[in-house]
Amino acid sequence: MSLDKILAISGKPGLYELKAQTRSGFVVESLLDGKKQSVSIRHNISVLSEIAIYTLSEEVPLREVMAKIQEKENGQKASVDPKDSKEALEEYFFSVLPDFDEDRVYASDIKKVVQWYNLLTEKGLADFSEGESSEEE
Repeated sequence: MSLDKILAISGKPGLYELKAQTRSGFVVESLLDGKKQSVSIRHNISVLSEIAIYTLSEEVPLREVMAKIQEKENGQKASVDPKDSKEALEEYFFSVLPDFDEDRVYASDIKKVVQWYNLLTEKGLADFSEGESSEEE
């Protein structure tokens, strides 16, 4: 499954799979506990395929960052714990994305990326290959 159907919802833990669109929002299924729920369009919803990480030269799509983590970890969960210190998280992220912008990418952002990567890997949804729009290069 591509990241086009995976959502992060502000104020709610974990990630959600988009199941259907309704008149007033979406029906989603939690990747944490498998429960379905309806989410209003008033919630701040982010599609993982639309998220990018700032580097010193450009914005790198989250898909590419997660693919680099997957390559570093040989398809296993991240070797850093999301609850580790700010320094440990930044050191790990530098090993994955050496030119990430320290001023614009916070430890809380790195923590989320690692948590999301671990969750997607655990659920067998760690396919970070590019979707249909690969004509940019």
